[in-house]
Amino acid sequence: MVLETLNPVHYITSLVPDTMPVATVPVLILMCFLFLIWNHEETSSIPGPGYCMGIGPLISHGRFLWMGVGNACNYYNKTYGEFVRVWISGEETFIISK
Repeated sequence: MVLETLNPVHYITSLVPDTMPVATVPVLILMCFLFLIWNHEETSSIPGPGYCMGIGPLISHGRFLWMGVGNACNYYNKTYGEFVRVWISGEETFIISK
């Protein structure tokens, strides 16, 4: 009994009711919908890696750091073509090559 009263989880679970209030589900759905709208980017007509809530620029920048500029440019040109949109240091950058 003493160990049960000293357990911090006991206090947390006693504060949270067993069932979720009815209004919580619509509020969570609305928050998820607003989050998706807020992070939505218009698709570009220029080929390149997608934005995907900021993950695309991180992957693109990481590839340039890891592979170097020359090898990363060659990779993106083989994957997407002669004119590619990538992100370097968080800025949209265009690679034009032939």
